[in-house]
Amino acid sequence: MATDTETAPGTDADDTARLFEAHRPVLTGVAYRMLGRVADAEDVVQEAWLRWSATARPDVREPRAYLVRVTTRLAIDRLRQAQARREAYVGPWLPEPVVTDFGPTVPDTAERAVLADSVSLAVLVVLESLSPLERAVFVLREAFGFPYAEIAATLDRSEAAVRQLAGRARRHVDEGRPRYDVDPAERRDLTERFLAAAAGGDLEGLLALLAPDARLISDSGGKAKAPLRVMETADKIGRFMCAVAGGTAADAAFRTVEVNGAPAVLVLVGGHPETLLQVDVADGRIQRVYIVRNPDKLTSLRP
Repeated sequence: MATDTETAPGTDADDTARLFEAHRPVLTGVAYRMLGRVADAEDVVQEAWLRWSATARPDVREPRAYLVRVTTRLAIDRLRQAQARREAYVGPWLPEPVVTDFGPTVPDTAERAVLADSVSLAVLVVLESLSPLERAVFVLREAFGFPYAEIAATLDRSEAAVRQLAGRARRHVDEGRPRYDVDPAERRDLTERFLAAAAGGDLEGLLALLAPDARLISDSGGKAKAPLRVMETADKIGRFMCAVAGGTAADAAFRTVEVNGAPAVLVLVGGHPETLLQVDVADGRIQRVYIVRNPDKLTSLRP
């Protein structure tokens, strides 16, 4: 998966751009999983392009490996800056939702499941607690299947050190991420029933859908009305949803979209994204409710 068998690019500008564009999906995927924000990922990939276009490319024997290395190192630098900013973030932080379409380049069902899991909100939240190097190793190894030797070259570390980083990252992610069911049809059905019960003020119906120890995580960045702390227990979440559903705008439209590898509901008001809601499910009950209301994180979901 990480093997690069291409010949080195020539000096022709079209050939330079063609090679970069061929690898852009992988570079964007790495950068987004590292940073959790679409704009930051795009900035990193753009910087990688500038460095690629200015490189003496006849000396680059493996373009894909070179581009992933540049992108990963740029993402690590930006992540270190972002972590300092997030300490001052208002309320809980969630990754920026991104529409996922793995397209015909990922035909294998198992590989799609791996990619979807690696970009899920639950996993990206856990990745926030890793060090930048651990996160880079986890993303390159678990999401894209790069061999340890190539990751070691990318990070300028020994292979033994990379294996240790990978082991720590995997243990931390496994400990911090509850296991959820991945059936999209079930998640879509429970999401729709959850919203219908909330809209109808049906507290009993909500309690029947929510696990007793369910949690609601809402990200507004202080720019929209939302809980500034993680909400726990089905009863509190149910009462909150009944209360806020009554204030939904009369012209609100609801659209089912796939973001971060799973179905979600996008609420549009006046044609503009206002709220994104997604749930995690296990054993037929909703375990987590994610609500994104920070307008800066919804711009990429505009119709």
